[in-house]
Amino acid sequence: MTNKFLPVCKQDMIDRGWEQLDFVLVTGDAYVDHHSFGTAIISRVLENAGFKVGIIAQPNWKTTEDFMKLGEPRLGFLVNSGNMDSMVNHYSVSKKHRDKDMYSPGAKMGLRPDRSVIVYCNKIREAYKDAKIIIGGIEASLRRFAHYDYWSDRVRKSMLVDSQADLLVYGMSERQIVEVANALNDGFEPKYIRHVNGTCYISDSKDEIYDDYIEIPSFKEVSSSKEAYAKAFKVQYDEQDPYRGKAIIQRHGDKYLVQNKPERPLNREELDVVYALPYAKDYHPMYKAMGGIPAIEEVKFGIVSSRGCFGSCSFCAITFHQGRAVQSRSHKSILEEAKYITELEDFKGYIHDVGGPTANFRDAACKKQVTKGACKNKQCLHPEPCKNLKVDHTDFLELLRKVRSLPKVKKVFVRSGIRYDYVMADKSDKFFKELVEHHVSGQLKVAPEHIAEEVLDHMQKPAGNTYDKFREKFFRLSEKVGKKQYIIPYLMSSHPGSTLNSAIELAEYLRDTKYQPEQVQDFYPTPGTLSTTMFYTGLDPLTMKPVYVPKSKHEKAMQRALLQYRAPRNYDLVQAALVEAGREDLIGFGPRCLIKPRGEHPRSYNNKNKNSSQKSSGRGSKKEDSRGTRKSKNSRDNNFKNDKNDRNNRSNKVKRKKR
Repeated sequence: MTNKFLPVCKQDMIDRGWEQLDFVLVTGDAYVDHHSFGTAIISRVLENAGFKVGIIAQPNWKTTEDFMKLGEPRLGFLVNSGNMDSMVNHYSVSKKHRDKDMYSPGAKMGLRPDRSVIVYCNKIREAYKDAKIIIGGIEASLRRFAHYDYWSDRVRKSMLVDSQADLLVYGMSERQIVEVANALNDGFEPKYIRHVNGTCYISDSKDEIYDDYIEIPSFKEVSSSKEAYAKAFKVQYDEQDPYRGKAIIQRHGDKYLVQNKPERPLNREELDVVYALPYAKDYHPMYKAMGGIPAIEEVKFGIVSSRGCFGSCSFCAITFHQGRAVQSRSHKSILEEAKYITELEDFKGYIHDVGGPTANFRDAACKKQVTKGACKNKQCLHPEPCKNLKVDHTDFLELLRKVRSLPKVKKVFVRSGIRYDYVMADKSDKFFKELVEHHVSGQLKVAPEHIAEEVLDHMQKPAGNTYDKFREKFFRLSEKVGKKQYIIPYLMSSHPGSTLNSAIELAEYLRDTKYQPEQVQDFYPTPGTLSTTMFYTGLDPLTMKPVYVPKSKHEKAMQRALLQYRAPRNYDLVQAALVEAGREDLIGFGPRCLIKPRGEHPRSYNNKNKNSSQKSSGRGSKKEDSRGTRKSKNSRDNNFKNDKNDRNNRSNKVKRKKR
């Protein structure tokens, strides 16, 4: 019987009666044939188009032996780093080696090199000098232009240039990889495949470029000028649309990197076909003795229902990779997968997730987006929901009802992110009520990220009291259905725009809401994001205005510590931050204080500070406090209700400029 996985060795090819493969896909991940893994999707899409595909997963890159074990393919090698950028996979934000690789057998680290795509391409060229190589996946896609590399702290060339591959396929890639494969099969050399949207190629001169294009500052210019870098990114950001976007070129030495306009997203029928392909839905059995592949556990009992996101958070790469146009699978397709999951031997009755980048986005943001693309200089949800935004949870609600009514299903959870501002913009409470009653596993994870206006503005996240209203409504609805449930907010420290005062404001909010996060994410400057451009240049590329960027290790440590100010290990950092920001009023024994003074008794401390407190109502009376408003110590000592009302009133008064 033929192995249900694609060939990983010569014997697998013999079993299928194949003498030569059309394509060999080399990947930095272990081989998992599940549609949550890019390698599985691309290989199965090509198989469905009639091509013979084999997989070389996590090859030993120190020799050419592993790269030759399936022989030279007839049409070419396909190379990706896996589901993650290899540098993000290897290093934490502090640039320390991670302990585990969830995409490797037994979570073992060290089975892929840094900058995997470049290393693999070099080894393939060493093994087969004239091999045709096409690169893709998240690592190549987000590094398709000259880009700031956080780990080396410099601007690097396009990955297409550094890897010396023939073509770069960016985005989700199903449609364009088949078009490229057909062109190769028709006898075209890769250097002449220049008509496919969603691809990048190298041109010797502008005369060879036939489409209308926009030229951005060269690699040399963006390497030496941060202003030029910001301007180049702005064009990339603006043209990332399959309907109105134009081709972009960027000079690298004496050649030109050419990015064709993005490929249009798959429609519902096409997406259904992709997810119905004959995936094994598991890791290859060769990994069983090594402890399996931990990443499968996150997706085995979950369902991907959509792609794309019109939320456009500045720190997220989805806009640059999947685009702003939301695509979703049909109810029929999702229900068929749900039924399959219920028949798995280890299914316990719980569907872990039905979602995507943003679970409660199931359709395009508005009618215009379907035919004309996303607005060039306007966001759908920032600084507030667009008047043309279609806010409707009806389809998602109907889908969840159908899945939870299936036999053997006890509960259906929504664990991938939901946009709480989109929920609050819905005039109907039906979705929110049923979400709370049926689809929360005791804890609902949402991502306010911060609370300070100036930080949220640079994040392109909702500011004001939207999150407070969402929290209050969530707890009210939970109480109504007799459930004690919690919200787990994702919070980020040290994002561009965040000062010590911004971090203190967030710490005060956590104090007032009586929440102490167990985990806090430092901002991680990954390629291809708006926030990374701010981090590197100190400029907001959308406005070209300066942005404060916390970069020193000490300040980043202080900002992070403030979000976990109760932890004893963070005391010195929190104290240093409060002193540096002039907020010693938050060091003491009062209910509003974040930390207590060391070695002091409340009575002696109060007597010592009695005279100074009589002379002044606190630093806030003469100087702006962390919220950017002039407030006396008395007002800071009000109870949480008054503090929250003050924050809400201030938010309503502040009118932030629309981009």
